[in-house]
Amino acid sequence: MSITILGIESSCDDTSAAVIRDGVLLSNVIASQSVHEEYGGVVPELASRAHQQNIVPVVAAALNRAGLDKKELSAIAFTRGPGLLGSLLVGTSFAKGMSLGLRCPIVDVNHLHGHVLSHFIRRTPDDTMPEYPFLTLLISGGNSQLILVRNYNDMEILGATIDDAAGEAFDKCAKVMGLPYPGGPHIDRLAQEGDASKFHFARPRIPGLDYSFSGLKTSFLYTLRDALKSDAGFVEKNRKDLAASLQRTIIEILVDKLDKAVKQTGVKTVAIGGGVSANSGVRQAIADYCGARGLKAFIPERAFTTDNAAMVAIAGYFKYLDKDFCGYDEVPYARVTV
Repeated sequence: MSITILGIESSCDDTSAAVIRDGVLLSNVIASQSVHEEYGGVVPELASRAHQQNIVPVVAAALNRAGLDKKELSAIAFTRGPGLLGSLLVGTSFAKGMSLGLRCPIVDVNHLHGHVLSHFIRRTPDDTMPEYPFLTLLISGGNSQLILVRNYNDMEILGATIDDAAGEAFDKCAKVMGLPYPGGPHIDRLAQEGDASKFHFARPRIPGLDYSFSGLKTSFLYTLRDALKSDAGFVEKNRKDLAASLQRTIIEILVDKLDKAVKQTGVKTVAIGGGVSANSGVRQAIADYCGARGLKAFIPERAFTTDNAAMVAIAGYFKYLDKDFCGYDEVPYARVTV
């Protein structure tokens, strides 16, 4: 008998629903919120209100595109955390209510697990998936982690940021340059036309496999501050080169620790995930790194890099196979590690 999972994602400012049947994706619908752009970042209260408006039509659209009736669902998977509590409450409450109405179980999903397991989302039954164990570089606005994945429910964090994440470094440096929110995609676009060797910024010296990006942000800020004293048009004249140099530095920091983790674990497969894995420079750097060392590289579709319900559904599918269901008394959580 087929196993059909509805996934619901509402951890931040994207409302998403997806349907997976026997591990194969049938639909993935995302409603984004543009209201936050004028504030330069996500406003939690506005995000939760938008989720309330979006969740019913998004779920309906996901079921419709999958060609399914809601009564065909085996279970409902939802993001329980980490994320914005107000946003998570909307998705959690909706999943519980729908579950009670349909008399089908619910499965809670760790948002970070979803990013790691996004490589198991299949468009067709024949799609290739990673073999365990593999190493995942999880990079987003809130997380920069190196994770050894032994199984879908057996993950070990080998290293993590001790302060800021890579995505935060992209966005905040972009903001200093006067670029719109979110700044990461704008940096990526500009970097493709810039000279990556034009500027040099401080690189952290953190022992082990942990990351740090706060010093890089400070170095970038001071570079602009000092240059603007003598040339008010410095940023405008050098925007592409600044973006390219910043992106190069962040990639070098990421790949340096990744290389150490590969040597430490001896893995033959490397995967990336999270919002920053959509960056073209990061994607190319990982592909080049793995290609030069004979490693298998798994780079997600861009549709699966940002917050999406397909990754929630596939994580829920694996938990369903183990009958690892969630009680109705469970509540969302804002912070957690893998």
